[in-house]
Amino acid sequence: MEDLWPPPSREVADAMRSLCQRLLTETDALVDAFARPSLVAQNDPALLADASLVEEDRELNRSDLVQWLTANIQQPGRRVEPYVGPRTTAYINDLVSRGIAPDFAGAWRVALGIGWRRWLEECVAHCADPDLLVGVLDVSGKSLAQYALDSVAALREAGLAAAMGNAGADAIALIQLIAGGAPMAEDLAEGRLRYRLARWHVGLVLWVDDPDQVDALDEAIPAARSTAAGRSALVARASATSRWIWLSGPGIPDLHHVEKALATAEEVRAAVGRPGRGLDGFRSSHQDALAAQALIIRLGSDRQFTAYADVELIDALTKDRTGARRFVMNTLGPLAEADTTLRQALLTYVQCGFNTTRAAANLYAHRNTVERRVSRANELSAVKVEDNPTHVAAALLVLDIAPDIVATGSS
Repeated sequence: MEDLWPPPSREVADAMRSLCQRLLTETDALVDAFARPSLVAQNDPALLADASLVEEDRELNRSDLVQWLTANIQQPGRRVEPYVGPRTTAYINDLVSRGIAPDFAGAWRVALGIGWRRWLEECVAHCADPDLLVGVLDVSGKSLAQYALDSVAALREAGLAAAMGNAGADAIALIQLIAGGAPMAEDLAEGRLRYRLARWHVGLVLWVDDPDQVDALDEAIPAARSTAAGRSALVARASATSRWIWLSGPGIPDLHHVEKALATAEEVRAAVGRPGRGLDGFRSSHQDALAAQALIIRLGSDRQFTAYADVELIDALTKDRTGARRFVMNTLGPLAEADTTLRQALLTYVQCGFNTTRAAANLYAHRNTVERRVSRANELSAVKVEDNPTHVAAALLVLDIAPDIVATGSS
């Protein structure tokens, strides 16, 4: 790329190289600082609602940061060419196919403001010579500002290229409209999607954490569809790492068959919405599945299969991770960090209606063993199960889904 300012002096170049090497070790913390604010600045509800796209957006932030830092280690103070790799291209294609048009310029303004503040702190801390500090800030300011302009332009070019080459955009855009609540005639939607809407539906989100495992994702789709024998199935590519699926039929689809069918695909994770009927059911079950997926990703859970009906309360409790941890600790006290077998016994006991015999059967344990564990767990718990079983069960469920929430604190 054409250089737009003179190269820095050797002293300035050496200082910039050292600063970038230091910050490269803090990549995760830097991305944490500006990923969410820049995402919100893109001002697109459809993007914010999809946890898979949120993860891809975060990865784009990380890629942009690493590109600038490594380029300035190799050639300090020079103009940095944006890197639009295969993963970024796939992400842009997914956005275009779903009619999502984020405000990348707005996102960059926010990220640049946060990143520049951190860069200033680092420069002031490690550039004792005022002349050197001025030199570093002068060159790095030009480099960062131009990098932001070039990056936004590159993303726009990628979006135009994706729009020109996306033959399936109409179908996914229609699905996006329906899922987002836009008014839609049922017969029109059925005709264009070739999927019957006037029946029961269950929405699923299937995804993988690693883009290199996308083959396993696509192999799992036939397994999920096979549970719809005598029913209809609709599959849509939501992102490079996730797929949206709807199963429908005259009766409520059996989620147990879906869970069993997906159990062998260890790399693939699934979130399932509550069943619903008609166009509204198509929409609400999908929204449930998205919420369940967002919960699992938000809490860093390793659960493979999650039904929203099982975690709706936990979703509400854990919107704020710090508040969720406080709730767990205030409710369970020492039990939160005790042996997991004690917590599992108490949770199962509550879920079985305080019936020790049923709890023992579910835990495949002797009744006396379960009684001892329940008694010990209740002794450790700050809130006793007989005083507030709802709070105790909710706190135990939070730990069941995200066992590290106590250890990680407010991170």
